[in-house]
Amino acid sequence: MFKRLVPNPDIQYESPEKIKAYQEARLAEAIDYAAERSAYYRRVFAQNGIDPKQIRTIDDLQRLPVTTKADLQQHNRDFICVSPREVVDYVTTSGTLGEPVTVALTEWDLQRLAYNEFLSFQTAGCTPDDVMQLMVTLDRRFMAGLAYFMGARRLGMASSRVGNGIPELQWDTIRRIGSTCGMVIPSFLLKLIDFAERNGIDYRLSTFRKCICIGEALRKPDGDFTSLGAQIAAKWPELQLYTTYASTEMQTSFTDCGHFCGGHLQPELIVVEFLDDDNRPVPCGEPGEVTITNLGVEGMPLIRFKTGDICYHYTDRCACGRQTVRLSSVLGRKGQMIKYKGTTLYPPSLYDILNGIRFVRNYVVEVSTNSLGTDELTVIVGVDDEKSEYVKEIKDIFRSRVRVAPNVVFRSPDEVQARIHPATSRKPVFFFDLR
Repeated sequence: MFKRLVPNPDIQYESPEKIKAYQEARLAEAIDYAAERSAYYRRVFAQNGIDPKQIRTIDDLQRLPVTTKADLQQHNRDFICVSPREVVDYVTTSGTLGEPVTVALTEWDLQRLAYNEFLSFQTAGCTPDDVMQLMVTLDRRFMAGLAYFMGARRLGMASSRVGNGIPELQWDTIRRIGSTCGMVIPSFLLKLIDFAERNGIDYRLSTFRKCICIGEALRKPDGDFTSLGAQIAAKWPELQLYTTYASTEMQTSFTDCGHFCGGHLQPELIVVEFLDDDNRPVPCGEPGEVTITNLGVEGMPLIRFKTGDICYHYTDRCACGRQTVRLSSVLGRKGQMIKYKGTTLYPPSLYDILNGIRFVRNYVVEVSTNSLGTDELTVIVGVDDEKSEYVKEIKDIFRSRVRVAPNVVFRSPDEVQARIHPATSRKPVFFFDLR
């Protein structure tokens, strides 16, 4: 039987022992519910000879096989635990690593999403006195945009659903209603700044003082800004830049506090493991694949779902007082790992280099298979005025940072921009895997 969450926001400040005990009580409920209602997990338990009643601790989870993206794609409907009449919203994943997965949400799941974003916005220091400007889409089957809107309502913030793009409309909204914070993809902030500078808007004296950013890394695992984050901070030092990390399958987020030392786990809503290629836990200081078990999800709960995202994790007490696990920025997606001339690379490290090159307007990264059967890496760069020395400069910068240099192709910024924003995508696409 499904048991709804009784909010307990103070649990994140309790001792690690109390947090673990709380999570394990919720975990037992989640396991029992999946064993009763999920056709997929009933098969998993039966085929592996596992009694669900024996899975009662976080360590016990290691007795279960992991759930993969391929499992979700191949058996999508078998994960749904409610009747069609109980579903109030259907969303899909972005399909970054293949066919999008449909996720069914009940009325309770939407309330849970709102509570998650309420906690997330509180972690980032938002209050009912803030006015949230939503610079992301609420349509296109995108779960997060709706969650942000509902979370702002739950916190008591007013919000404005401007959507993505259109810098002129964004600035007009800030002027009209005095927006103080925004949900945004960080590279768009550079377009806002550029528009303001070209149109005489003194953005540094605007009411806008905080952004919670998605989709692109602002900070490296050590806490320093990436090239993108540094560009924004240099232009607009008054703007506080927070990061929130989530996925549709998680139905939960990890968000920076004001000490910017990793995204905080919400222990009421999710159990997280960090696993190696053999599905064994990795210690702090080693990268591991973020693997989640939902707590309190009614429509489509997941157990030991491997997200594909590689992160570091931290367990020391944060200066904000929370004692929850924290995640670093994403090092990369496991399915997007590149082995190029003996060097292992992830796309975010390449983006960080390209974002710091003065003449690069925009870019996409392509990886393909060459005649030898190994990875071939190409960066397609948008420049206003192609110069012969640019190729050498780009290659030298890459060699100094990651020891290898990609192939370099120049295109017009408009042509590259069209590839970054394909018509069917909800997010900018910078990586194309042609292997």
